[in-house]
Amino acid sequence: MPDLATTSVLVVLSTAPTPQAARQLAQTLVQERHAACCTILTGAGSVYRWEGKVEESEETVMLIKTTHQQYSQLQQRIKELHPYQLPEIIAVPVVAGLAGYLEWVADSVGD
Repeated sequence: MPDLATTSVLVVLSTAPTPQAARQLAQTLVQERHAACCTILTGAGSVYRWEGKVEESEETVMLIKTTHQQYSQLQQRIKELHPYQLPEIIAVPVVAGLAGYLEWVADSVGD
């Protein structure tokens, strides 16, 4: 297991209104080296409160793999490109993982 104190990988959760919007965002994030990989999960249902009303919609979930060092740039780029007024951007630290995969993530982003 890698040293937990030195693991710099994050999984960033975001949603998009359509699979196409998620793919476009993912392509840009990976091409610009803000993310190593974006896993796109279609058909998610969301129930949420927005502007005082309870809303429900179908969304596409994105699992974006990046590093702590790249997070600020990734967040800024998502905000610039995302079609939502207030996009979901939540970073979850990876505390352990396959060493080779974690190294690949770090090597694949602009660190």
